[in-house]
Amino acid sequence: MRLRSLLFVPGDRPERMEKALGAGADALILDLEDSVAPARKAEARAAVAAFLRGAARGPALLVRINPLGGGLAEDDLAAILPARPDGIVLPKAEGAASVRALAAHTDLPILPIATETPAAIFALGSYGEVGARLLGLTWGAEDLPAAIGATAAREADGRYTPPIETARALALFAAHAAGVAAIETVFPAFRDAAGLAAYAARGRRDGFSGMMAIHPDQVAVINRAFTPTDTEVAHARAVVDAFAAAPDAGVLSIDGRMVDAPHLAQARRVLALV
Repeated sequence: MRLRSLLFVPGDRPERMEKALGAGADALILDLEDSVAPARKAEARAAVAAFLRGAARGPALLVRINPLGGGLAEDDLAAILPARPDGIVLPKAEGAASVRALAAHTDLPILPIATETPAAIFALGSYGEVGARLLGLTWGAEDLPAAIGATAAREADGRYTPPIETARALALFAAHAAGVAAIETVFPAFRDAAGLAAYAARGRRDGFSGMMAIHPDQVAVINRAFTPTDTEVAHARAVVDAFAAAPDAGVLSIDGRMVDAPHLAQARRVLALV
């Protein structure tokens, strides 16, 4: 499943779900958690289930349920599992134990949001135990500051503060250690297209393969950022072809530059995104 862009849609807004189908996102995240007020949870469950049953499938359709153990997730699952979404987004996940707890209720692939509690940070290394059940791994920058009493997640210039930057890096490493897609978190300033482009480009540079979006206008920018350019693809193919032609070589020269095993691995990663 290609996951460059994952667009959140409030679960109690069925008209937005229909519109979001045409936004160009690789996946929609139909949200039953933060974007839905407590009094509208039941309405949202019914709307999401109805949409899943009737939608003409284009993008992957995922559902973000409420956190396990909070008294709402069980009702979420009872409502939406019969409608067979393509996967479940699990908020407040705390490592493999949370994945196993959810997997006891469904065989669907799971996308944990892996950094929203302090305990979650110390469980990031365990996702490799349940990698076969994961759709990918993502992180969040909004809940963790509140959980630790931080007054902000970002510096005045927009950069993450050191604790939040640490959580981002650890989530990135955890995804790759588990062998699953690393998904960058949202860029809240949805009217700042230039800022989004820079943020998404940084995410791809650092090793993320996709990103979540909060507004349809962000999707095209994110898709461009996480799609290799023609130049990148051509170079990657040249690297792969060169090593295929010389399987016993440890180091080769391509366009006047030395390339070795790490460059071959990177070239294969680029081609996997095409």
